[in-house]
Amino acid sequence: MKFFRVLILSLILLGLAAASHAASYKYKRFGGELDAQTHTDPGIAMMGGGSDLDEAFRWLCGKGHGGDFLIVRARGKNDYNKYVNKLCQMNSVATLVVPDRKSADQPKVAQIVRKATVIFIAGGDQANYIKNWKGTLMGNALNDHVIAGKPIGGTSAGLAVLGQFVYACLEDKPNDPDLTSREVLDNPYAKRVTLVRDFLQVPLLGNILTDSHFAKRDRMGRSLGFLARIAEDGWSKTPREIAIDERSALLVEVDGRGKVVGPGQGVYFFQVTDSPEVCKPGQPLTLRNVAAYHAPSGSTFDIRDWKGDGGEAYTISVDAGQIHTSRPGNAVY
Repeated sequence: MKFFRVLILSLILLGLAAASHAASYKYKRFGGELDAQTHTDPGIAMMGGGSDLDEAFRWLCGKGHGGDFLIVRARGKNDYNKYVNKLCQMNSVATLVVPDRKSADQPKVAQIVRKATVIFIAGGDQANYIKNWKGTLMGNALNDHVIAGKPIGGTSAGLAVLGQFVYACLEDKPNDPDLTSREVLDNPYAKRVTLVRDFLQVPLLGNILTDSHFAKRDRMGRSLGFLARIAEDGWSKTPREIAIDERSALLVEVDGRGKVVGPGQGVYFFQVTDSPEVCKPGQPLTLRNVAAYHAPSGSTFDIRDWKGDGGEAYTISVDAGQIHTSRPGNAVY
């Protein structure tokens, strides 16, 4: 009799654990309970992190024409709900927190993503997005969203996963310091340099690496190392990057034209033109003649033609791990 009581209790506990895990995603919605029936305009709001920019969020909301705004994230709370709800007149504003692959593979989660008019990927740790969402029902729904021509945006880690190429942080441990430019310049094949591709297939961001907190966290050197790795590993002969500083954003229209907004140092655009001379494990990087363009607030850049207006074009080279630019005083930022 005791055996059966233990067995029944064990089954109950297992059932509760499974139910708890099945409901481990969290969904909090403000506004209308029924989804709006509206049209959308394509657009990409690329935000560099730090303080949120009202102008960028209003632009993204405008693309949704009063529909349903969804924030997706792997950790955290629903703080964005009140912020976006106050800024924009939307039918609803909701946050979906999806912390693991089992949650990301639930049809209900994918359905929430598919019904959204606008999607914004919050900051955090992009490793969680790559490990837990890539190749799941939710990941497929995110790609269907952009293929359908619906607007999407992201900040910090949410920006980092928008491009075809992603620095994924897969080898980072909790409380690890930021991967530094010096580490990557000294060894582009360092263990923590984990690059992946095709998490999302945003049409305008093919062949592009995206990064955030750029000047604020001195990420120039590591970006050059990432680009060299992409070229050396045969992913692309001429990879590009869009690197956005804190409190800056690039708002990209469907034709590829982007406007830089915000009080930060703006947006940096890079393209590899020559194959890396030295990009090997344990050796300092040598990479020459990277085409660069700095676009401050108010300037524009066409990511289809890869040409800007209102900014500064220059070149960058790395010689045995040391950065040199064609700017006066060898200025990096």
